[in-house]
Amino acid sequence: MNGYEHTQRAPLYLLLLAVSAIMGLAGIFSGGAPPASIGLMLMSVLFAVIAACFAHLTVRDQVDKLIVRFGPVPLFGWSARWEDIESAEVGRSMWIDGWGIHWLPGRGMTINIWGLDCVVLRINGRIVRIGTDDPEGLAEYVQQRIAESR
Repeated sequence: MNGYEHTQRAPLYLLLLAVSAIMGLAGIFSGGAPPASIGLMLMSVLFAVIAACFAHLTVRDQVDKLIVRFGPVPLFGWSARWEDIESAEVGRSMWIDGWGIHWLPGRGMTINIWGLDCVVLRINGRIVRIGTDDPEGLAEYVQQRIAESR
């Protein structure tokens, strides 16, 4: 097996960069008290870092586990060992699942950057939804890896 690696890009980070730029400019040109200007500049930097963390989502096979990482700054991610994954199927997330990485009672964990297409994994009895613009390819690959690890 050759391995799997796929990156989904999303435009949402552009909104975060725009907010960052607006806050930065407001901090520079506010003419207000230094604490307010410094606060705006720090928030501008924070939004720029968050934008850099959520510009894309990469899913890849790393020998013994499935890796899911946001990037290009890889501060957030998730992984599961192949032997812990019980099943994989193409699915659709709901608006309530949102974007990002989070857990909701009764829905399980969602890792998504854009859209509603996903692969639903059952891992040790728990549900994990991996958002992707290649749901068929990812589900097929995970199913093959599950079969190999048995």
